[in-house]
Amino acid sequence: MRDPYEVLGLNRGASQDEIKQRYRELAKKYHPDKYQNNPLADLAEEKLREINEAYDTLTKGFNSQNSQGSSGYGNAGYNSSAFANIRMALDRNDLREAESLLNSIGERSAEWYFLMGMLFYKKGWFDQAITNIQTAVSMDPNNMEYRNVLNQLVGMGGFKSRAGQAGYGSGDSDCCRMMMCYCCIDSMCDCI
Repeated sequence: MRDPYEVLGLNRGASQDEIKQRYRELAKKYHPDKYQNNPLADLAEEKLREINEAYDTLTKGFNSQNSQGSSGYGNAGYNSSAFANIRMALDRNDLREAESLLNSIGERSAEWYFLMGMLFYKKGWFDQAITNIQTAVSMDPNNMEYRNVLNQLVGMGGFKSRAGQAGYGSGDSDCCRMMMCYCCIDSMCDCI
């Protein structure tokens, strides 16, 4: 591995605040969401892994003291590279991989609950998604990403099932209307 200070673009002896700030800047710059459908996506993913490794190396001694703290971006702590990998798996819709990675993490931080909530959301399990994301918000109330996602889920009626959203049982789908017409015609006429 390259020198972690060089990877983050910092001078040796940088303070923990400087390391955190630089990590956040670079993590946002190379986040996979910015590179969707972009030929540079693989390069950005590799760069993000390198940044996560460098950050982990520079902060290992401090994480045991600050394990309950949060960074405001993905709760970057000891598991920051694992969380980045989980986010990438969720972005790829690789739910099995994301779940496996989440289950391998022992520490249940705000980021863990948030990502578990996002996994449940992608599976269509809205009640569990909202419960987990609410836990993340209560653990890290200043994290705007968590709050915004929770507000969106609750605002769209997150407790509805996917079937309810698709119109089944609501009478709004074409298939339901056709079946109602068929039943009406059948009850009026013996020819069907």
